[in-house]
Parts: sequence; C-alpha cells; structure tokens
Amino acid sequence: MTIEITEGVWLSYNNQEDGFRLPVNPASIEIKEGVKGKTHTILGKGEINVIQAPELREVSLESFFPMVKYPYAVVEKPEKPIWYVEKIQKWMATKRPIRLVYAGANMYPDSEGVKIAELNMAASIENFTWREVAGSPGDLEFKLTLKEYVFYSALRTSIVEDQGEAVLEAQQPQRPDEREAPKTYTLVAGDGLWKVAQKCLGDGSRYPEIQKLNGISDAQLNSLPIGMTIQLP
Repeated sequence: MTIEITEGVWLSYNNQEDGFRLPVNPASIEIKEGVKGKTHTILGKGEINVIQAPELREVSLESFFPMVKYPYAVVEKPEKPIWYVEKIQKWMATKRPIRLVYAGANMYPDSEGVKIAELNMAASIENFTWREVAGSPGDLEFKLTLKEYVFYSALRTSIVEDQGEAVLEAQQPQRPDEREAPKTYTLVAGDGLWKVAQKCLGDGSRYPEIQKLNGISDAQLNSLPIGMTIQLP
C-alpha cells in the first residue's frame, strides 16, 4: 500500500503493506500533547517545578464506515462497514503498532516539493468502539484512540581496544522496522541456522532457539536440506 498525500486520514499496518483510507473524513481530530513536571520543595525557596520530557502524543477521532456511497465520502468504492471493523480488530490482536497519517489543510511541501503530512506516526490502538445506529442504512459509527509508539531495543555493545585498554563501544541502533516478523523460513543454498537467526531474528547467536523449536539435533546442523521450511520463534 503506497500512500499518496492528499487531504484525509490513513491507517496502515506492517510497513504500509496493509491498510486503508477512512472513507469519511472525521469532523475533527484531537491531538493531546503535554509534559509531566515534577515538583520539589526547597528550603528557603518553596516549591519548584522541574519540566520533564514531552509525553507520547494521543490522537482521538470519530467518524463512521458507510454502507452506501455518500456524496461527501472521500473513497470512490468503500468496503462494507464490517470489513473495516474486522481489519482494525485483526491489527489489535497482533499487539503490533500501526501507522497513522493525517493530512489536512496545513500540510506543507518540503525543500524538494514533496508534500509533508501534518501527522505521520507509529501508534498503538488504545481504544476502538463501534456501533450501528437505528435509522441508518447499515452505517457503523466508531471512535478510535491512538497513542504514539516509539520503537526501542537494547543497544548492542562490542569490546574494542583503546590505547591498550579494552572498552565497551555501543553500536548504532538499527532503523525501526514496522514489518511483522515472519513465522517460518525456507532454507536456500548456503543457509545454516546461525545465518537464518541473523537474517530473520537479527542475532545469529539465537540459532539454538530455532534448533530447539524445530527438533533439530546437533548431528543434523551441517546437513539441513535446501527447501526445508523451519519455524521461527
């Protein structure tokens, strides 16, 4: 799924491989930002406030999934309302973040003329409520609350020599990857479990997890057949 930036709201999953544009734009989008200051009492000075780092943003929006094509809908051929509901439910069940892109009247071009959305962030689905209202032709109204998601991982370190002394050096963190991790892998020529662990899990030393999960003996490690499908942890 490739998002062409025009005015609207998009929700996507797995590095934009799956997603949709909201068929009816919300009347409003509320973005909550703030910080939590800590207060301390200092003798002779009284109470002071220490400003902390900004909190993760929260986004709330309301709209509806239409059963029929209304003149104000922004999608030419919307899916059935329950399709959108089941799609969001499926994403929630994965316990993975999605991506929210909101482009309104305040979007702007960068130095190369590429349009920049007002809001483009990874987010967790914090709350999703929906209902069918009597009198509508099957439309489903919904409320969605999202919270900004920050990708994180432990920093890898390596031992290097500095002026004759061994010191720890932190490696640069990898670029955040929104893609869903694969569940299986099919061996190709030159593959070994260490190489598979490095390629699929990002750490070759985790190969014993793959070995145990697939019931592979030590004697089989050097004779795994090409085309064998193995489960990944």
